[in-house]
Amino acid sequence: MRNRLAGTKKGNSRTAKFYQDNPDARKKRDEYNKEYHSTPARKKYRAVLQAINREKGTHGNGDGMDESHISKTKTKKQAQSKNRGDKKRQFFK
Repeated sequence: MRNRLAGTKKGNSRTAKFYQDNPDARKKRDEYNKEYHSTPARKKYRAVLQAINREKGTHGNGDGMDESHISKTKTKKQAQSKNRGDKKRQFFK
């Protein structure tokens, strides 16, 4: 399901405003993110979550739910918006 609001609004956070005002910094960040997210480790990470979503029946049914990691090996069902904004469990150290 495509986000119909994508690209229509400007962010209000300090970071969003910085990148709006500094196109060179934004370009540098985008290049880094493109490289980082194309690494084999990131691809595997996304593939594992996608497989779990398919197994549990949440892929493509429009329920707005995702499987999110609660540890390196465990996942739970969570709203997509909450999962993608969850900074608390973003990195497992």
